Order: sequence, then C-alpha cells, then structure tokens
Amino acid sequence: MNKSVAFTTAPVLVTAYAGLRALDGLDGERGPGPAWTAGHLAFLVALILFVPVFLELRRLAGRGPFATATAAIGLVGAVCTMAQISVDLVVGALAADHAAMRGMFADVQSVPGVSLVVYAVGPVLLFVGLLVMFGRLAVVRAVPVWRTVAVVLAVLVSLLGLDALPAVGLLLCAGLAPFPGRGTPPATAHS
Repeated sequence: MNKSVAFTTAPVLVTAYAGLRALDGLDGERGPGPAWTAGHLAFLVALILFVPVFLELRRLAGRGPFATATAAIGLVGAVCTMAQISVDLVVGALAADHAAMRGMFADVQSVPGVSLVVYAVGPVLLFVGLLVMFGRLAVVRAVPVWRTVAVVLAVLVSLLGLDALPAVGLLLCAGLAPFPGRGTPPATAHS
C-alpha cells in the first residue's frame, strides 16, 4: 500500500466514524443499526491503516530504540482499539435493540482485564504513541512543527470524549494528510 494513502485515509475514516456516530445518535440512542455498523467499520479500517502510519513514522524518526518503542506503544493502542471496535461490531450485529446491547457490553466488560485493556488503558496508547512520535519528529525536524501541533491538539481534544471525535478527525487530517515526510531519516534520529 502506498504510504500516503494510509496517512490520508486513516484520519478521513476517523472523521467518517465521527460523523456516522453523530448521525446514529440523532434518535437519542446509538446502535444497533446501519449507522452503527458503517461507522465502526470505518473506524476499524482507520485503525488498520495506522499500522503502516506508525511504521513510516518510526522510519522517519530513525528506527532507533526510542522510535521503535514509541511505534510499538502506538501499535498496541491500535490493536486494543481494534479489539474494542470488533466487540462493538459483534454486539451491534447480535443485539435486537439498545437495551440488549447494554447487557452484552456489560457481559463483555465483566471479563477480568477486558475493561482495563480494551476500554480504559489500551486505546489511550494509540494517542500516546502519536503524541510522542510527533514530538520526536518535530525535535529532529523530520516534519514541520505545524503538523506536530495539529496532532498534539487532536490528542488533547480526544480527552473531551467521543463527542469530540469530529474535531479529532479533522485535526488528524491536518497533521497526517497528505504526509510529505522527508525521504530519509535525519542523521540525529538514532536514539
């Protein structure tokens, strides 16, 4: 896959998920239904596309231990979020209504460790990886500072909750798409 496709498509799909999520909530409830499913599928594809994004960011940061650890943290966050979105898709497909969804989510989250890894801490690692990686890339001048500012703002806005996802998606679009990273990592990026 072309790297620029992942850098462009991932944040666009995050934004699409946010829009579909808002549409799904117009009746006062979210899921189950076509908007729930379409939104979650868009987000799942976005998360898959973050794999080549993190691999390219690691390359730009010099492929050293720091860049590798940061990329690994971001990828673990993406995988944990993929697990969450997969649960959401299955629950949305199996539940007859919103009340049934609540019961199914309660059952899943009652499994020891699932709430912590899949819902609370794990997904945060995706944003931590982006934040640290872009900070590093700005320091070694592998990306323009304004891209780092957009990604940092996206991470900060994400702290406001899921209703802030449209802004997060647009800020990620500004920071990632289209991504003109330099062809070779800077010489100072070997840490």
